[in-house]
Amino acid sequence: MAVATLRSVLRCEILLPLFETCRLRDLLCFSSSVDAAAAVCGTASPDPHFMVEYLVNSCGFSPSEAAKFSKPLAHLRSTEKPDAVVNFMRSQGFDGAGIRKVISLRPIYLCCNVEKNLAPKFQFLRDLGLSESDIVDAILKNNAILRHDLHRSFVPKLEVWESLLGSRELVFKHLKKTGWFFFSSVEKTLHPNLKFLRDECGIPEERLSLVLRGRPQLMSQKPESLRALVARVEELGMPRQSRMFIWTLKVFHKVSKESFEAKVELMRSFGWSESEFSSAVRKTPTFLWISLDMMRRKVEFFIYVVGYTPSLIADKSDLLLYSLQKRVIPRFRVTEMLKLKGLWTGQAKFSYILSITDTKFIEQFVLPHKENVPELLDILRAGECEGK
Repeated sequence: MAVATLRSVLRCEILLPLFETCRLRDLLCFSSSVDAAAAVCGTASPDPHFMVEYLVNSCGFSPSEAAKFSKPLAHLRSTEKPDAVVNFMRSQGFDGAGIRKVISLRPIYLCCNVEKNLAPKFQFLRDLGLSESDIVDAILKNNAILRHDLHRSFVPKLEVWESLLGSRELVFKHLKKTGWFFFSSVEKTLHPNLKFLRDECGIPEERLSLVLRGRPQLMSQKPESLRALVARVEELGMPRQSRMFIWTLKVFHKVSKESFEAKVELMRSFGWSESEFSSAVRKTPTFLWISLDMMRRKVEFFIYVVGYTPSLIADKSDLLLYSLQKRVIPRFRVTEMLKLKGLWTGQAKFSYILSITDTKFIEQFVLPHKENVPELLDILRAGECEGK
């Protein structure tokens, strides 16, 4: 590596005089950091460094960033197109940080034809009812909107996703949050995945639409990845005809194999069998979204403090969904306080106590005892503060 670096330095020193006819001497006045990057960037134009200076002065990039992002723009002979693009984006509500983000993701956007490429897309989005800030948010999350052809790509995909999610508003809601799902190929990805889930897995489109509204990325993955995901769910013993099948697919799409195996091992350490783990997932698949550390803390509390057996937790795996700090611990403390004061009847199971709403819990277990045990409300409030 040192030899290669030395060779590069010597080569630059030897060739440097040859560039004087290209006005390199004038450019050396700009900045030493810019010159160091630009001297390597090439000599594609008579003035190879003018875009570096442009990105610094007009867009606010640092010299090193400008040297990096100017490389795809070496063919430009003037700042006419970049000026037009930057001015247009400013007129559409982009601030300096937003413009820099778009350029850093794809510098070649500065070569776009504003009238033919950019303006029609912004107008189309406005015609759909999006506000200026909505459009800015959508593009910052999914800059491919600027890259894809409006009528050959964007509109057909919009129509497909609108049919899958049930409304155009939901499509744009997801576009503003994370838009990479949107530009999946209709022919190679969306249609094959839809056909597989509907025809081979027997999932009704209405149920599929409900799931996709929360996680459209499930449909935009590669067909082979979707089939592998289906196989993982089937390994749990869940039939494709089950109403929970598609919801479990949604959960598994966010849970890697490594994370899944780590949670299997964790619950095995608490005494769960493989069949108990599979049964728990079939009943409450979303408990797999809990972090490994939080899952450990919850199980330890239910076993060592509440006194539940591992098998009972497996049978009532929805217990793991409740907030430990905001619900489980405060309500357990309230019941223990009532027992200490001799006011606990013991008829209600703790699993029921956890399942009822805050209002109902207060009405049943706090307000009837506010005269004798006024600190019960303080226990609940303390739990709310600890959970924040």
